[in-house]
Amino acid sequence: MRGTGRGSRTLRYAAVAGLAALAGGCTWVKLTDPGMGVRVATVAQVSSCKKLGATHTKTSTRIGFFSRSPQKIDSELESLARNEAADMGGDTIVPQGPTSSEGRRSFDVFRCKGS
Repeated sequence: MRGTGRGSRTLRYAAVAGLAALAGGCTWVKLTDPGMGVRVATVAQVSSCKKLGATHTKTSTRIGFFSRSPQKIDSELESLARNEAADMGGDTIVPQGPTSSEGRRSFDVFRCKGS
């Protein structure tokens, strides 16, 4: 006999809400070892650095019906940019602007050490 009572429905909703809360707190982008060597700076801090280019990042803003935390989104975008900057030979990134509502953000990539 299949549970269709109020208790099973409440349990089902609680399980879905719990999974969404856990998933919403997860960060899927891991900072690589080379990415750990890349710092985030301001435009003023890179005035004597060599600009190598730019990187454009994107991550999911929702998991199913649930919105992700803006802090988690920003953290993932920064990690993606730091990883990419390391691959480009950079050691510093500067955000070009705020994160868009679609989960996109661009960063300029610089080499400051040895410049």
